[in-house]
Order: sequence, then C-alpha cells, then structure tokens
Amino acid sequence: MSFEYLQDDEGKNSIVRSMSEIAGNTSVLIAGECLSNINGGKGILLGGISGVISTNVVILGAGTVAEFAARSAAGLGANITIFDNSITKLKRLQNNLNTRVNTSSYTSRSLMKSLMRADVVIGASSSHNYKKNGIYVSSDMVKMMKKGSVIIDVSIDQGGCFETSKITNHKLPTFEKFGVIHYCVPNIPSRVSRTASISISQVLTNLLITIGKSGGVTNYMKNNKGFRSGVFSYNGFTTNKYISEKFGLIYKDLGLIMPSF
Repeated sequence: MSFEYLQDDEGKNSIVRSMSEIAGNTSVLIAGECLSNINGGKGILLGGISGVISTNVVILGAGTVAEFAARSAAGLGANITIFDNSITKLKRLQNNLNTRVNTSSYTSRSLMKSLMRADVVIGASSSHNYKKNGIYVSSDMVKMMKKGSVIIDVSIDQGGCFETSKITNHKLPTFEKFGVIHYCVPNIPSRVSRTASISISQVLTNLLITIGKSGGVTNYMKNNKGFRSGVFSYNGFTTNKYISEKFGLIYKDLGLIMPSF
C-alpha cells in the first residue's frame, strides 16, 4: 500500500493532506527563523508590527501546502501573493482563507515583480507541473531577488520549484545563492515528528479497525475504491502505472486481477 495514494470517502488523499498542512504551517515558521539575523538573515520580523511595513510573502501554488502557509503568514500580518495557473484553485483558496490575499496566474512580468519585492518565497507546487507549463523560478529570477530574502522549497522532494535549489538536510538546512537564503530540506513534517506521527496514526488506526471489521484486506479492497487507489502491488503484480513505468515493471490493472470489482 502507498500512504500517499490512500483516499477517504470524499476522494481526498487524507495522509497527504495532513502532511501538507504540517508542511505549510512549518514552512512559515522556518522562514521566520531564516529571516532573523542570528541565522544570517536580514534581521526582520516575519509579519509586521505597528509602524513597520509588513514583510512580503510569495507562495507558488494554490494547494493544501499553500493554503496553510498562507494562513500562518496572514496570522502574523504578512502581505501575501499567491500564484497558480488554476483560477479555480485560486478562488477556492481565497474562500477558504476567509481573508483577502493577492492572487495571480503565472506570467513572467507579474512573477518577476513579486519576486523582486519578496522577503520570503515558498515553493508549494509540484515541480512537474511547473516544467509541464514551462513555469519555474530560474536562476536569473533568483538573482533579481533582494539580498537576504528567503526561499523555502517545500517541493524539493519532487525536484524543486527553483532552478537554484539543491537538497539539504536538517543538520545543514540552508545555503546561500546570489545572496538569497535557500532552505531545501525534503520531508519538512519530519521536523515535527511527534505531530506528524499522531496525524498519520489517526488515519491508519481507523483504517485498520475498518479493515478488521470488514473481514480482511481483500474484502475491504473489493468494496472501497479509495483504498484500492493506494494499492501498489497485489498478488505479485505491480498495480500502480506510475511505478511500473518508472522502474520498467510489468503493469497489471487491479480491476483485471480482481474481476469481482
């Protein structure tokens, strides 16, 4: 089974959403740390106080990570701009936040202007979506950003949203490129492992109890489409097309292996 592909009754990837919520909230806390002068930043407060201009936070993507990053940044009083090519996602995010933030589709001009003003840029979109649409933050764009500004590449475990990104770790989490601080640690929820573990356990405990009551994994699989979507292999066959193509394995459709579906 794959945690990432398990779906609930509403067709949502519950564990992915939980981890995305944590990653979104935590990314803003990390950005605040990176902006402090004791960590090599500009020595500014993420957000704002009376009489001091608020910091500018740019978020790339409009999914769950972006939503919770925006919630945290808005709560601190930051000016927020969110980019995504899906107007539907931007509208949904605006409604969910229940507060006005700047939103825009990706254009070179608007993205560049926002990056030049940004104190923090959070990459919260799958890198393959960027490359598919020809949209990502290039090295030349990073060069135009303010010295001492911060990039948090939440999508680094999928390749990253920034051309200047490279994987780091918790012991050495940041590096500087063109005067911009980069934080590119994969699996940000592992920074708060207790919270992440409790969140995952809440989903899996209920799932295991339900599987037991239904008479076992096979019976539950037959009657639950969301559970079937998480099956990587069954009876020796690879049933996930992406994994099959990536590693050159023979793919079998789960519906054909279990015709009772």
